[in-house]
Amino acid sequence: MSKNITIEIKKESVSKLKSGYPLLLKEFFYDTSKLAQEGSILKLVDNKKNFIAKGYYGLQNKGYGWILTDNEQQKIDSNFFTQKIKDAISYRKDLFRDQTTTAFRLFNGEGDGIGGLTIDYFDGYYLITWYSQGIYSFKEPILKALKSLVEYKGIYHKRRFDTKGQYLESESDYLCGKRAPKPLIVKENNINFAIYLDDGAMVGIFLDQREVRDTIKREYVKGKSVLNTFSYTGAFSVAAALGGAKETTSVDLAKRSLPKTKEQFTINNIDLEKQKIIVADVFEYFKIAKKRGLSYDLIVVDPPSFARSKRKVFSAAKDYTKLLKEVIAITNKNGVIVASTNAANFDMKRFKTFINKAFKEANIRYKIEKSFSLPKDFRVSKKFPEGNYLKVLFLRKID
Repeated sequence: MSKNITIEIKKESVSKLKSGYPLLLKEFFYDTSKLAQEGSILKLVDNKKNFIAKGYYGLQNKGYGWILTDNEQQKIDSNFFTQKIKDAISYRKDLFRDQTTTAFRLFNGEGDGIGGLTIDYFDGYYLITWYSQGIYSFKEPILKALKSLVEYKGIYHKRRFDTKGQYLESESDYLCGKRAPKPLIVKENNINFAIYLDDGAMVGIFLDQREVRDTIKREYVKGKSVLNTFSYTGAFSVAAALGGAKETTSVDLAKRSLPKTKEQFTINNIDLEKQKIIVADVFEYFKIAKKRGLSYDLIVVDPPSFARSKRKVFSAAKDYTKLLKEVIAITNKNGVIVASTNAANFDMKRFKTFINKAFKEANIRYKIEKSFSLPKDFRVSKKFPEGNYLKVLFLRKID
């Protein structure tokens, strides 16, 4: 049973919350000592005890919890979660009808009205991700709501409980229904992808890049050489190969990227002889490429927002310009760089300044041909633009 707490909000924060801002930040509160139990329902009031909004307490790297409703009479119960998930399903009804795509985001946190919670759809299987102990405390009513609204083969979940958003290890992420095959083959614009719902923090594909992969496949790679850096399981390389690329090279530091990428090629009947898969530090590979005189027609650069290896620490906010200069140096004239970041701590405008600085320092001209942010299923709240974390630019190298 969730505890109900009435808590006063600082005067200077009241207007922000009343305008619809959904995230509860530490600096909004006079006194956080009342916040002892995650999952507590918070009734937020001003200094005159006037109602502002109702939310829940849940610690994650973004803040102290999320607003759920501005209706004082609204009960946070199974009916509340049922209506939110029902609305989310309706919003994505076209994706459920799309026979070419069987993997997408069904529920996207604060964009669908419940911060800290996501639900992904994988060909009849559902994956719930909890981003705090607070939202996880509502597991039973949320699970009940989902099961009442969808026909499912099976339901899985993943837990990211600590303040750094790390995956909480457990023996199994399976919840109910049938267990998914290993791998589970899903489709994205008629491309096959092998995913694993019960094998660590990530399943094998990042669903937010669907439109970018499709654009690469349809418009940019026929007869071209492609380098996919920070390649993970090679999804961009698969899209490029199916789009007619003459060759692809996938580079990632993780040893498991080799068998995982081979698997993705194999299930799409792609000739492995024409694909190179290299386990190496991407920055070290740049040095090798320069030394050997290697260059490419299209390079995908989609680094993690923060990463640490034995030799260096990478932060997108600090190091993207330096990274891009390395990429520019091995991009052919009139080639294309797909510059991408999922860092939420800067916006598209600032990202473009990183791009401009890199090309200026390299003394190379360029033009932006396409720009992408999150696809429709990754619904974003207009009152929380920082939730639209994905920034992707297609950059044409002119000289």
